[in-house]
Amino acid sequence: MLILSRRAEESIIIADTITVKVVSIEKGVVKLGIDAPHNIRVLRSELVRAVEDSNKEASHLHDESLLQQLVQKLKL
Repeated sequence: MLILSRRAEESIIIADTITVKVVSIEKGVVKLGIDAPHNIRVLRSELVRAVEDSNKEASHLHDESLLQQLVQKLKL
């Protein structure tokens, strides 16, 4: 992992197409501005983890009952 120090209004460039700029730093919170091509998704990691956890939980809880429901519908 590369660790860099940046001040407000400073930025880094990734792969010539993505710019990450420190917009502000207030009360221990850093606000970043990210400029990237539209074909590159930029997501907060906690949202990705929450969706992954939700998907795992749903698949474990409902696999058997959903399969049984589908089988019943196909028999009708």
